[in-house]
Amino acid sequence: MPTKTVSKPAVKNDYPKISVPPPGPKAQKVIALDKEWTSPSYIKEYPFVMAGGHGAMAEDVDGNRYIDWMSGIAVSATGYNHPKVVAAVQEAAGKFLHICGTDFYYEGMAKLCERLAKSAPGPGKHRVFLTNSGTEAVEGAVKLARYHTKRAHIIAFDGAFHGRTYAAVTLTASKVKYKAGFGPLLPEVTHLPYNNPYRGVDGLAAAEHVFKTRVSPKDVAAVVMEPVQGEGGYVFPKPEFLKTWRRICDEHGIVLVFDEIQCGMGRTGKLWASDYFGVVPDVLLTAKGLGSGLPIGAIIAKESVMTWPQGSHGTTFGGNPVACAAALATLDLVEGELCANARAQGERLLSGLRRLQKKHHSIGDVRGAGLMIGVEFVKDPASKEPDPDLVAKLELTAFKKGLLLLSCGQSVVRVAPPLVLTEHDVDAGLAIIDECLTELGR
Repeated sequence: MPTKTVSKPAVKNDYPKISVPPPGPKAQKVIALDKEWTSPSYIKEYPFVMAGGHGAMAEDVDGNRYIDWMSGIAVSATGYNHPKVVAAVQEAAGKFLHICGTDFYYEGMAKLCERLAKSAPGPGKHRVFLTNSGTEAVEGAVKLARYHTKRAHIIAFDGAFHGRTYAAVTLTASKVKYKAGFGPLLPEVTHLPYNNPYRGVDGLAAAEHVFKTRVSPKDVAAVVMEPVQGEGGYVFPKPEFLKTWRRICDEHGIVLVFDEIQCGMGRTGKLWASDYFGVVPDVLLTAKGLGSGLPIGAIIAKESVMTWPQGSHGTTFGGNPVACAAALATLDLVEGELCANARAQGERLLSGLRRLQKKHHSIGDVRGAGLMIGVEFVKDPASKEPDPDLVAKLELTAFKKGLLLLSCGQSVVRVAPPLVLTEHDVDAGLAIIDECLTELGR
């Protein structure tokens, strides 16, 4: 059977459009097949079955068109099939699909490492190790920090999400289900409070006192933190929080690792969230949006820190040539135009969401930068009691009306659309949220 071609709504704004109440008959068949054969560990937020897309429009197998405000958890940075990324992928795939970058050389890998190293915040030379994913980058960063410092202890933070492999899930502290039943986990890890201005969590006192009560700084290899927490609730800390940890790490010879897997790659309107806050880490981790959907991540470290010897760390698939081509094209777009678009459309989104906050008192807080925005829902603005039931209802109601949302934290809707978002995508999405909250009586 011929492959269905999804029309390109950039020509006309003929979406959102729900032709068949979702999930439609074709979607139901895919869902049934999936349930029969896939691991029960998959979450499956709601019954959306992707068929294709363009820009920030996603189309399901029954022909329904949606505005996408979540981009596969901040992965589809350039939309679903940006012609420049597709062309780069096709050209690379037409040459060769794979060669192991750990053992051999190819131009795409060398160019991408150069590009990422030169993009790193702060002065001095950086070096890059390419991975398949974000969690793999976290694992490598833990190994690197321990090797470089000859220390074992790692400091992480409440609400953090760093992945689901063993070191990464040990550092994670956003949901207990990620760890339950999987112990023993990595030893020598301490979690501390993360600064949350809306919730009144300072975090600075713990930063100052941890070495008096919990662990000696001489034993700490790294402080691993998201400069903006993702899964934990799209929490933007005060800049002083990050700057304090930078100072503490400098004082004690500790490696400061910024996990920018979700908040980097133009998401905040700057290439890196480090740039947004003006704080320079020793190691920066990226993935998700780096390849516009192709699996690739990176450890970007100061040359003075990336001291592990030849053969001590490697990868079979990390830095795959096709993924490298996608990443180079993505960087061209993000640095060339999409950071600016993220700032412009982000301002439009924030303004619109704050107008809705005045109308709907269930919106306790609207926070963000660029196209990384958290909308926190509460039962009462005074008590700030989280309202996860409302968020679940809002997700499903919006889905049925043609808007794709995704939650995080206790009761936060994360707004992380493709960086190609348009004014139409912003305004039509805001109208759907307004309609949904009105129908839900909140």
